[in-house]
Amino acid sequence: MKKEIIHLSITKALLFAAVILFSFSQPVFAQDDQGQDTEAVDSTAAQASDDAQSAGDADQGSSALGDADHGKELFNTNCAACHKRYKRSTGPALHGVTKIREMSWIYDWVHNSTALIDAGDEQANEIFEEFNQTPMTHFPQLSESDIDDIMAYVEQPKPEPKAAASGAASSDQASSQGGGGIPTNAILAIFAVVLLLLVVILVLVNKTLTRFAKEKGITIHEDEKEEGRKPLWKSIQENQFLMILFSIVILLVGSYWLYWWMMQIGVDQGYQPVQPIHYSHRIHAGDNQIECKYCHYQARVSKTSGIPSLNVCMNCHMAISEVSPETATDEHSKEYYDSQIAKLYDAVGWDPNTHQYTGKTKPVKWVRIHNLPDFAYFNHSQHVMVGKIKCQECHGPIQEMEVVHQEKKLTMGWCINCHRSTDVKMKGNKYYEKIHEQLSKKYGVESLTEAQMGGVECGRCHY
Repeated sequence: MKKEIIHLSITKALLFAAVILFSFSQPVFAQDDQGQDTEAVDSTAAQASDDAQSAGDADQGSSALGDADHGKELFNTNCAACHKRYKRSTGPALHGVTKIREMSWIYDWVHNSTALIDAGDEQANEIFEEFNQTPMTHFPQLSESDIDDIMAYVEQPKPEPKAAASGAASSDQASSQGGGGIPTNAILAIFAVVLLLLVVILVLVNKTLTRFAKEKGITIHEDEKEEGRKPLWKSIQENQFLMILFSIVILLVGSYWLYWWMMQIGVDQGYQPVQPIHYSHRIHAGDNQIECKYCHYQARVSKTSGIPSLNVCMNCHMAISEVSPETATDEHSKEYYDSQIAKLYDAVGWDPNTHQYTGKTKPVKWVRIHNLPDFAYFNHSQHVMVGKIKCQECHGPIQEMEVVHQEKKLTMGWCINCHRSTDVKMKGNKYYEKIHEQLSKKYGVESLTEAQMGGVECGRCHY
């Protein structure tokens, strides 16, 4: 009787079943996505309608005073340093001021507050005493029309908090996950059960076919290897040359991997810890262009750059209790940044309502990012003041970092390469200029590198 060879593969059958299941599941997920998109469109339309209605109410309420858009420009230019619309700052909150003060009084107060105080005006003296007898800056250049515009801007209704919007978004997301009332997890569970049933059916079919084949005398090979063929690993094992070559390759690869692994010990490139208070260098050093050495002032005169005192932060944040809406990003909202300023106030014991220190302070446990070994000497003042090296040379584009990380390797080889390629700044000190001129003649070059001045000697960094 003629024997036939049958190749059975359960793996191929299962893969084919998975493909079929995936093709059947596409319409279901497409329907869910379509429903989600429809709900998103409806939600967006409703939100847009609410926003338009609130904007219309705000325009109607402020149109009697003046031009709110022009008032916003005047407010940001003249008033924003001391006043906020809806909360107290260096000066009182301005929202609602037209309901408790006459416009004629507001005109006089803005033009010359000191004159009202000296005249014995009761309201002016109350404000003067409440805010530590600090007189308001005079703005005689503002016309009454300009003041009307400013009042129109500050009297706009306070926008609704975004918490409600996020809550609506979460509810929309929860409803969209339902897929028309059926949770997505339930659909996936049904698919898993169906796939399991198919696996059981295929195993049973395979056993049945195998039994029929044996009864008919048909030879079955579950793999596609020919009979009598020697496995590859056994051929390599019997060949002495291949075994030696294989051992050498394994030894070289293992040595290279071990060397690479050991060279990473102590290298913290990319280290990015989470700080107790989120501080954005992108906002401070980037958008606001604050000089690095304003906060890290010790870098000019000390070995270390130092951790800035929170009092340095309060030089600005005594008057800045919240960020502008334009500061927010997709990752961090305005409310998030404002909460970090609140953490700063809590740490230094500052009451933003009374603008007074409470005396209750809390330590801030900053996490150090750049940390050289104790046996390596590095002096910030030598590099920053004498060498005139920019902070970005070692710390990377710090002005672009939302969260600071270690940009460079800071290894010995990295430092030596910098010493070999960086020219020394010769101007600024007559003593050094004379030495640099003599060394330039000695080496026959126009500019010296730190390496030519002994910057690669062991004793420079290890002593």
